[in-house]
Amino acid sequence: MSTTTAIANSDMSAITRTGDARLKIRWHELAVVRWLQICAWISVATTIAIVAILVLESSAFFAVVPVWNFLTGTNWSPLIDPRSFGVLPLITGTLVVSLGASLIAVPIGLGSAIYLAEYASPTTRRFIKPTIELLAGIPSVVFGYFAVTTVTPFLQAIFPSTEVFNAASAAIVLGFMVLPMITSLCDDAIRAAPRTLREGGFALAATKAEVSIGILIPASMSAIMASFILGFSRAIGETMAVALAAGSTPNMSLNPLISMQTMTGYIVQVAMGDVPHGTIEYQSIFAVAAALFVMTLILNLLSQFIVRRFARQWE
Repeated sequence: MSTTTAIANSDMSAITRTGDARLKIRWHELAVVRWLQICAWISVATTIAIVAILVLESSAFFAVVPVWNFLTGTNWSPLIDPRSFGVLPLITGTLVVSLGASLIAVPIGLGSAIYLAEYASPTTRRFIKPTIELLAGIPSVVFGYFAVTTVTPFLQAIFPSTEVFNAASAAIVLGFMVLPMITSLCDDAIRAAPRTLREGGFALAATKAEVSIGILIPASMSAIMASFILGFSRAIGETMAVALAAGSTPNMSLNPLISMQTMTGYIVQVAMGDVPHGTIEYQSIFAVAAALFVMTLILNLLSQFIVRRFARQWE
């Protein structure tokens, strides 16, 4: 009888310990979930705070300057009398630099991704991909200094009319800044394509180039296009390299060899100056930031639409 009681007590103790362990694990899981929720809500709250500040400050600006005049004006001189607040020259400079960067980053990034995904040996891939991604760790001010001291003299040797500060040198260095993002995203998209697509192409006697370009690229097109748009939005939001290389002259021109000012470059110029708080000049940086926010938001929504609309489901 005593032996049976001891066994029963031992079983009860084991059950109790098991229950305590499960309860402890449950509390740990609950704590992790709550911490993740806090992190998510911090991100949401930060976004809401940024939008609220932009709306509050820019509304004071638009109470003085009509929105239509701001969006359609072709002269931007908020710091010099007579003041003018037409943002089109800043938008033009931003688009010229960003599109120029895309013309460099997109073909090089896609070509690098195809090589890494389909042609490179594992040893070569382990060397090249980290090297490309290392570009993302270089400070943007270093890229700006490189543009002024190296890229611009090279352009002046080819095109003597090139100004010291110009949009072309800014676009070139910005293209290499965006390159790691496009390469990495395109590489992941191509490698994510099902293996059966490759095997089917080779079974039809297609070459590796035909499989890569004719099968894998169309199969990954939604993710590839989204990477292009995200890279373009990244280029639009770049600040220091563009501010150093492109200059601070708001020209509404498509000539990349002259000085231009981007939207982010103007924000840096005013934020680092002696503009009094609360003045129309100070509030203009929030109006420009709001316009930049809307542009990047549209691009992000467009990338999500492309992913949802053109994504293919492979069995």
